Amino acid sequence: MKKYKFTISGTEYDVHLKDIEDNVAELDVNGTIYEVKIHGEVKTSKTPKLIRKPVEKMPGEGQIKKSESTGKHKVTAPLPGTILKINVSVGDVVTEGQNLMVMEAMKMENQVQTTKGGEVTAIKVNVGDSVLQDDLLIEIA
Repeated sequence: MKKYKFTISGTEYDVHLKDIEDNVAELDVNGTIYEVKIHGEVKTSKTPKLIRKPVEKMPGEGQIKKSESTGKHKVTAPLPGTILKINVSVGDVVTEGQNLMVMEAMKMENQVQTTKGGEVTAIKVNVGDSVLQDDLLIEIA
């Protein structure tokens, strides 16, 4: 907040007034923190203090909604980018963690992998296509 230099009995002190709340001031004197009680009239701050009321939630708000399971696993684009190579075709059986395709995003080649195994039922993109984040790439049943 404010910095001061005091000389008391020939000794210099660097005083940094950090905070004043009600009648207690927080001071940093030559690197040591002190809480000092102020006697006398306390000036009120012109800046109002923000006091927030707790937010009331509506019934059911904040609960995780379960999506209906269609039996298909959808592989989506992790980032916006361009499809460089597709490693699988419709009808292929894939395993968890298998690289399905390569896409360029942010000037880097990224491997798109599956989190579940199964049979590839649909490939929704082609080599050279530009995709946005969360666009559907492949469906696995």
